[in-house]
Amino acid sequence: MTTDTALSRAMRGVVDPPLLPLPDRVARLLSGLECPPRLAAHLRAVHDVAHQLADWAGRHRPALSFDRDAVLFGAATHDIGKTVHVRELSGPGAAHEEAGRALLLSLGVGAGLARFAATHASWTEPGVGPEDLLVSLADKIWKNKRVPDLEDLVVARLAEATGRPAWEEFIALDDVLSRIGDGADERLAFQASFPVHG
Repeated sequence: MTTDTALSRAMRGVVDPPLLPLPDRVARLLSGLECPPRLAAHLRAVHDVAHQLADWAGRHRPALSFDRDAVLFGAATHDIGKTVHVRELSGPGAAHEEAGRALLLSLGVGAGLARFAATHASWTEPGVGPEDLLVSLADKIWKNKRVPDLEDLVVARLAEATGRPAWEEFIALDDVLSRIGDGADERLAFQASFPVHG
């Protein structure tokens, strides 16, 4: 399998489990950066989960005001800095966060969309909006990692928007996260089926 074929398949190919393809704009960015196929697979899995979260919020919590397109773009590009810091694909590190934001800005992406590359691990910072929280949540729940302080912030935003008690919003969010989390093993296997290096 050539790198181009692996990258194309990771971004847009028919896969099991079924995952939404990455948006065309993101696929073009990743192709131009010679993105590692495993990174593209990860971004696709997180984008798919963000889509599920956005769909759920739009249908069941319409009072929560958020920019759906920003969430989907943010999820699809949140780790783009790992094209620069490839070692962080298989090991720890946060250098990719600011590098990703700077990279997206250099490619003509506006600051409002580029920010997710830097904020996806910083959900407690001042000025974090519901879009940032949803991208951060997607980046955790794709592999069924539950992060109580992040989920508490999402529950608080939901309760504020809907006027419902926080415990009701927690139950509703827990239900959707559990359902999405059930597919984590398949998403992890999908990601692992692609090479870190082309």
